[in-house]
Amino acid sequence: MANETKTKSGISVSDFFSKYTMIIALVAVFILFYFLTEGRLLLPQNMSNLLIQNGYVFVMACGMLLCILTGGNIDLSVGSVICMVGGVAAVMITNKDMNPILSIVVCLLIGLLAGVWQGFWIGYVRIPPFITTLGGMFIFRGIGRLILDSKTIAVQNETFLNIFMKYIKIPGLDDGDFLITPMIVGVLAAVFVIFSTVLGRAKKAKKGYRQNNIVADYGKAIAIAAVILFYCTKLSQYKGISIMLVWVVVICLIYHFITSKTVLGRYFYAVGGNEKATKLSGIDTNKVYFIAYANMGLLAGLCGLLCLARVGSANGSTGTSFEMDAIGSCFIGGASAYGGSGSIPGAIIGALLLGVINMGMSIMGIGDSWQYVVKGAVLLIAVIFDVVSSRKKGR
Repeated sequence: MANETKTKSGISVSDFFSKYTMIIALVAVFILFYFLTEGRLLLPQNMSNLLIQNGYVFVMACGMLLCILTGGNIDLSVGSVICMVGGVAAVMITNKDMNPILSIVVCLLIGLLAGVWQGFWIGYVRIPPFITTLGGMFIFRGIGRLILDSKTIAVQNETFLNIFMKYIKIPGLDDGDFLITPMIVGVLAAVFVIFSTVLGRAKKAKKGYRQNNIVADYGKAIAIAAVILFYCTKLSQYKGISIMLVWVVVICLIYHFITSKTVLGRYFYAVGGNEKATKLSGIDTNKVYFIAYANMGLLAGLCGLLCLARVGSANGSTGTSFEMDAIGSCFIGGASAYGGSGSIPGAIIGALLLGVINMGMSIMGIGDSWQYVVKGAVLLIAVIFDVVSSRKKGR
């Protein structure tokens, strides 16, 4: 007799819940707030705002995951970099009337330089990441406030705002109350997901590789396709696809490819798994640390622009505690507190979970104080789960 109950797909129940814990939690939280908000959570406007309001979290989580993979390290300075970059952009575009495209390029370079600065001390001088980024958190926040001169500066430049916040509408397709473009994009994306699964299984079969259960693979693909179609249907009933959503999807896809398909991506996992062994195998671990934090600075710079465009202004408090959202998303999404384990899809699920909690509690009229309590509790539970699971597996 088998020791464990098996699902119809041949996977043990314990393995199933272990593998899909965060997805199950996301679905459960979504259903909970659906009833608590009397269905208002599913209104088209709220579904559209769910990703737009949390766009910076998705982008930051992609960079933060690389830092965490190197050994559970984090970057505490990203919120301050967002403030600094947002301040520079606001001053350049509003006060100096500079070209918005040039301003964007300059701001991205500033974010990259901030990351390079910290990456140098962490990677090559080996100052602990916590201390380095804690110092950066104060330094960059101070620079941001000096640049803004302790004022709030609004940005109303149409070109800048359109680059990050405009909604995509095609004349002839999106003239009515129900927009067609999001549905076309949704159908194409759903077909791509299913086709990729079929093609991937065919390639593995041809090469004789071991494959996952066919029911599990196709079930996962169909579920993802259904979620995409559902979300695009909601977008069709509101304003359509935002450029912000395009930025988020592109960044997430790029980093998913890097972490899952490239040699560089494997280096991050190797350093977090066993840095000494990685170094002995000929990999420059100093360079890996440097790239992780330089990259985080670049993405923080991009988030500074995204936040500036969404809010429409920047001040000395912009980006406060944003780093905690990114860190929480990664750990809630399954990244190991010890490093060497985690994925971009997991970080996305973690960000979505936090986003649903924030939006659900806001719709219910619950204050920020309780939202912090709930988010902190969710993060603690996720990390405890990871630590306990690691001990059981003997890691």
